[in-house]
Amino acid sequence: MRAVVQRVLRAQVRVADQVIGAIGPGLCVFVGVTHADTVEEARKLASKLWHLRVMDDEAGVMNRAVADGSRALLVVSQFTLYGDTAAGRRPSWMAAARPEQAAPLVEEVVQALRGLGAEVATGRFRAEMEVELVNDGPVTVLVEVNPAPAPPGSPPVRAVGRAGGATASPSQQQ
Repeated sequence: MRAVVQRVLRAQVRVADQVIGAIGPGLCVFVGVTHADTVEEARKLASKLWHLRVMDDEAGVMNRAVADGSRALLVVSQFTLYGDTAAGRRPSWMAAARPEQAAPLVEEVVQALRGLGAEVATGRFRAEMEVELVNDGPVTVLVEVNPAPAPPGSPPVRAVGRAGGATASPSQQQ
């Protein structure tokens, strides 16, 4: 399961020219589901989102989570997060879960966030949506829960920190 998370000043989603979900300051979260995802991954993702320290503290440092402040999240399902462009210019959606599997898992993320105390607005699954947001920062983070393992023989992922770079395998980055 993966999510593109954007810290926002405000965000809203419309369906058929009607606003169906809106938040003020908080996180706009686009959630994608793949075939191997389960309720367990959905709950892990919710916990990661709730505790993700990308909100500014009094000193302007990203040291707070949405749990520490606004508590607002807009969650929008987005199967296109599993688009694969490795074989050309037209994405393949084969890695995206079918709607029958994905919808309950996105709803589980929403319910788990609400159980943690979040104020959650949502889009509408399988609807043609217009999402408007004002990115704050800008801050945009990719969050993955149990990402697919790297293919055998693939090079290690290069992680760059404040003091330069260090090479780490995907399992070391967790």
